[in-house]
Amino acid sequence: MAVDFNNTEIAFHLKSDSELERAYFLFKMISIEPFVRIGTAATNFALKAHLPVEGLIRSTVFDHFCGGVNEHDCLPVINKMYGSKVYSVLDYSVEGKSQEDKFDFALKTILNLITFSKDKDALPIAVFKPSAFGRFDLYQKVSENKPLTNTEKEEWQRLKVRFETVCASGKLNNVKILIDAEESWIQDAVDDLILDLMQTYNADALIVYSTLQMYRWDRLDYLKEIHAKAKQNNFKLGFKVVRGAYMEKERQRAIDRGYQSPICETKKITDALFNAAITYILSNLESIHLFIGTHNEESSQLALELMETSNILNNDPRIWFGQLYGMSDHISFNLAEQGYNVAKYLPFGPVKDVMPYLIRRAEENTSVAGQTSRELALIKKEKQRRKV
Repeated sequence: MAVDFNNTEIAFHLKSDSELERAYFLFKMISIEPFVRIGTAATNFALKAHLPVEGLIRSTVFDHFCGGVNEHDCLPVINKMYGSKVYSVLDYSVEGKSQEDKFDFALKTILNLITFSKDKDALPIAVFKPSAFGRFDLYQKVSENKPLTNTEKEEWQRLKVRFETVCASGKLNNVKILIDAEESWIQDAVDDLILDLMQTYNADALIVYSTLQMYRWDRLDYLKEIHAKAKQNNFKLGFKVVRGAYMEKERQRAIDRGYQSPICETKKITDALFNAAITYILSNLESIHLFIGTHNEESSQLALELMETSNILNNDPRIWFGQLYGMSDHISFNLAEQGYNVAKYLPFGPVKDVMPYLIRRAEENTSVAGQTSRELALIKKEKQRRKV
């Protein structure tokens, strides 16, 4: 069933006129690459110098892309979106930590989120990044099959326990656990961990989801390989399928170290692989569940067409569509209006600690061709509609 993603009345019906103006201003600024670079440097300097800028950040970019400073602070946004049939995935978006006490704090935060979510229909899914639970260098060493010291073995065991604890809590509280992807040079260790967890927790109901970044040319083959293992061992798979988040970093590292880049040569190839992955999963829903993480209208329409030709109900619980809060409302709310399962990733955390996430959002919007101009065109269309 085709959905009209140009219906801006539905897309922006939750935004007041002032919020719409703020969104237009932010995306206009993000569209100017030099401004993003200068603004990023100035913001980092101001925060490190303890200048009083958090209030300004909170009232502009933070409130547009984030739900609040903690889960309770997010409730007004969660409830407002749920009233329009859009679910939330609370995303504790504090990055770059490397100490054991920080990993334990992240674990405690995720467990609290699961408890917070269990009795709220608006919050069916919890998410975490593997790097929130362990050192990046440790993942890399395991991925490269290098021997660990005794201390590192103990550290790795603690990391595995954190993963296990979260998935066990998800199963106990009937909250799905979605584990994000990382850079390619640590992803092998992450994949192996998650595969073991899927075998444990996805035998009956599906609890654990991994993430496939389809800008990697090897991921479609990986999907088919893992599917064969799952069928042999009688457990189900859950995958969030995305295009990817670390393209420039991945390509530069491959150049610097002289190996073949894991990233597809063109966006066209990435788009084809993304579409092939969702097509494959939608034809194997009896054993793989799907979370389609995309801001791309064409891929979204393809999924809708495949669902219709296969007589899959709009609200089939095995299929979710997801977008980031503050972006692509024209996809999220128009899909939800037609009864599809839609969830917004809703980042939260202390303003200062969430800045790396916000900076990445700005940089990605600047670098992704057409993303910001599309947002601006839709907001402008809605502003004009409201004037009539």
